[in-house]
Amino acid sequence: MKILTGPCVLEDRDTVMRIAEKLKPLSEDKRVEFYFKASFDKANRTSLSSFRGPGLDEGLKIFQEIKEQFGYKVVTDIHESYQAAPAGEIIDILQIPAFLCRQTDLLVAAAKTPAKVNIKKGQFLAADAMKHPVEKILNTRGITEVNYENSDKAGVWLCERGNTFGYGALVVDMRNLVLMRNYAPVIFDATHSVQIPSTGGTTGGNSAFVPTMAKAAAAVGVDGFFFETHINPSVALSDGPNMLKVDDMYKLVGDIFAIQDALGYN
Repeated sequence: MKILTGPCVLEDRDTVMRIAEKLKPLSEDKRVEFYFKASFDKANRTSLSSFRGPGLDEGLKIFQEIKEQFGYKVVTDIHESYQAAPAGEIIDILQIPAFLCRQTDLLVAAAKTPAKVNIKKGQFLAADAMKHPVEKILNTRGITEVNYENSDKAGVWLCERGNTFGYGALVVDMRNLVLMRNYAPVIFDATHSVQIPSTGGTTGGNSAFVPTMAKAAAAVGVDGFFFETHINPSVALSDGPNMLKVDDMYKLVGDIFAIQDALGYN
């Protein structure tokens, strides 16, 4: 099972390294294909004054240090086409943010790197619409037919994080997890699925629902999970209300494996 996890954003180096150290047992679990996730720049923060991260150059240095010290593969998002090439020299998975999943230039730039590409489904899109972003990546990599097998070989994934419901909530339609697997392996983003968008000057959330959503997705069947996690989410500089404590995430991962074992997915 693929697990992408780590803090929302690269905070100070000591905090990032402490989180990375706490994730070491998960990285050593033979059942897990592990990736350390964080962002070097949160370009889509609600407020201009919100913390965004260290930026591309400093962020890539931190990712390189994490790779060298812990041996982790790493994931980060890119928001601009020019970021793809330098990031792709170090990053193992380039993540396309949900709001940008239709941006052709961004997708093509990511496809031209050796990195895997994890495309988040836009909160405004139906599952079937995600065939087209996948097609852009595959075509750039010389593959014409869009299907699960071709995407798996080419390192293209889709990520579900819910759909906008009214003006202040997200709802996950579990059918999307099934439908999107027609096009690519599917990662379920359990923490962003419980966001409460734009509550005042920040995005809120309710992490109490993360285990429920993740276990439901495990029962439906997915290829992996995305969890934002922190030693102390209450002081996290981004997305704290929907993040999991590292220790709570370990318990949830155990529950997910139990569900998958019971259903014969493993």
